[in-house]
Amino acid sequence: MFDIIVVGGGVAGLMAAGTAAERGLRVVLLEKMEKPARKLRITGKGRCNVTNTRPQKEFLEKVEQGADFVRFAFEQFDNRATINFFEKIGVPLIEERGGRVFPASGRAVDIAEALVNWCKRQGVDIRCNTKVIGIEGDFVVKSNRGEFRTKKVIITTGGVSYPLTGSTGDGYDFAYELGHEIVPLRPSLVPLQIDDIADYKKLQLRNVGVKLLINNIVSDEKFGDVDFTDVALSGATIIQLSRRVVDAIDFKKGVIIEIDLKPALSIEKLRGRIEREIESLRGATFKVLLQKLTPSSLHKKISRDTKININKPLGMFTENDTLTLIGVLKGLRFEVKDYRPYAEAIITAGGVSLDEIDERTMESKKVKGLYFAGEVMDVDCATGGYNIQMALSTAVLAAKNF
Repeated sequence: MFDIIVVGGGVAGLMAAGTAAERGLRVVLLEKMEKPARKLRITGKGRCNVTNTRPQKEFLEKVEQGADFVRFAFEQFDNRATINFFEKIGVPLIEERGGRVFPASGRAVDIAEALVNWCKRQGVDIRCNTKVIGIEGDFVVKSNRGEFRTKKVIITTGGVSYPLTGSTGDGYDFAYELGHEIVPLRPSLVPLQIDDIADYKKLQLRNVGVKLLINNIVSDEKFGDVDFTDVALSGATIIQLSRRVVDAIDFKKGVIIEIDLKPALSIEKLRGRIEREIESLRGATFKVLLQKLTPSSLHKKISRDTKININKPLGMFTENDTLTLIGVLKGLRFEVKDYRPYAEAIITAGGVSLDEIDERTMESKKVKGLYFAGEVMDVDCATGGYNIQMALSTAVLAAKNF
């Protein structure tokens, strides 16, 4: 008989288990993979953006869904507490652009191993290769390695993104079977599909303006980087905009990503630049002008969008051609056809309904002794360290309310 069973050994599970054990409770953590924190070990391209230093108001503005719900949890264990915690357990941290906080080593595995070792020092009984197959009231937790009994359960199974790390949605099934509503799931922070992606040859655009248009109305805009991968449109700005894109596509709305290739230049300054280039390139073609202005993999697209033949002599360039080119350079449009699957999403949107969880304890309002923490709930944030912080904050709150 354990005081607490934690189901799921990701960042929220480890934090909840260690916090509860630190209080002298007998805790077992059940993890179906061969070792805990599989997803954490690869997050942030293997670097692990563990939190963000923004003040509370700005921080909570980055919570896309559930900001009011997680406010109390964040107040109890905020970003400063996270920084202090990891440095206390032996992981030096550094702050980078945008307030993002990483391990100084640049290795996500250092965060994962430090959490695991801290849990072990607190006396947490970590059982790997233990797949939970059901949770019954009062509580009997059934697994492939037998039954576990307890009076308290914390479900920290995460979402369904990166399923190879063990995030396959088990917690939603457990919660549903125990009477909870599950808000429909969809990928969040995910690359986007456009036509002819192969034409752009892994192009990387830096410091560009990006607008999201839904049904031809500007919904959001960002400044930063855009990457064209082998299969999709990605990069920091695209990932940040993707949550709105997913919802729009699911509701059959038209979605356009519009890129300002020359955000530092006003229309007048860009016009002057183009006119000077044309003057200096007498006898050359439109293609040569584009070589001066844009990456080569965009030439075909720009020619198509401007309806200007790539081989048109600059001597035949009209004022209307110049204005049309300016319009495309300041607003190169890509129609979004779809979003990529869960396997490529950073997090999952949707999950256990927040209406059925007490935000001051993380306890179910439907089943006494049942708690939730992390991504399994209908909480999701922007990129930049916010999602891991919310997992940590809700885990600590859940573990302290026994």
